[in-house]
Amino acid sequence: MPGTAELERVYSAIEETARIVGAPCSRDNVWPYLSAFGGSIEDALMVFSLQTGERHAGELDYSFTASPGIGDPYLHALSHGFVTETDHPIGSLVSDLQGRWAIREHFVDCGVAGGFKKLYVHFPGDLQPVAKLAEIPSVAPAVAENADLFARTGLHEVAMVGVDYKRKTMNLYFQFTPDGVPEPSAYRSLLREVGLHEPNDDMLKFVSGSMRCNVTLSWDSSTIVRVAVARPPGRRVDPAEVPAPIEPHIARFATSAPYAYPGELMNLFGVKWFPDGEFIDVSTYYQISAGHVGIKLMETFKDRT
Repeated sequence: MPGTAELERVYSAIEETARIVGAPCSRDNVWPYLSAFGGSIEDALMVFSLQTGERHAGELDYSFTASPGIGDPYLHALSHGFVTETDHPIGSLVSDLQGRWAIREHFVDCGVAGGFKKLYVHFPGDLQPVAKLAEIPSVAPAVAENADLFARTGLHEVAMVGVDYKRKTMNLYFQFTPDGVPEPSAYRSLLREVGLHEPNDDMLKFVSGSMRCNVTLSWDSSTIVRVAVARPPGRRVDPAEVPAPIEPHIARFATSAPYAYPGELMNLFGVKWFPDGEFIDVSTYYQISAGHVGIKLMETFKDRT
């Protein structure tokens, strides 16, 4: 069981951040997830996130590294009542991934309003091609069905898989080298082909220094639900650099959220494309270790961005 003092410190940071952005925060809706997955909370990566747009108002997401001692995080969530048992392939996905590759860590994604949302399986040291993922029985058939499209776009190697148990969707996080980032025209072609919102030239230029791209897929259709691209994190990046409107409370969050490490606040800006528009995703890092892959990617990409 994690130390109460450490959990209290992290909960206080979540509560403070929720106040900054005007999101309701209840201990009853946060503490169960922190205590269940935060056995090593003092060493965990902890990221706070907001999205622009009215449909996301009143929510603050927080993601953190699950304690390594819990084993399969899906079974752990099931035992705590955070998810319901299912015979859907999604219930086997995390364990199927664990049995194949060198998993570095798992992340838990929750919201102060929405509660438990997602699990992530992270394997940045053992990147996997789409074809290998498609071989796994519990992976959505849409992965194989879109393999050619991914290849044409320059999306080749996957570093992380996200699993959304409520929406019954999965995310593939494609990781790039500085010389392997897709051209803006490749993103434009991808979005046109799958019927998602087409960004303007300024937005495509903004994401041209991206370190990762993630796509959202379901088991019910070959259609790509969403495409998201994120630039590498930076130290107190100015929200004015983003070529899209950002609400004042989100801009304030991007530069004023609490953090627990030396130097300037680290933040990250990305964009998510849906059929009916685009949203800016803004993240701030509350805790992060010097050896974390995000820091390494920031250093690798800094000359490009």
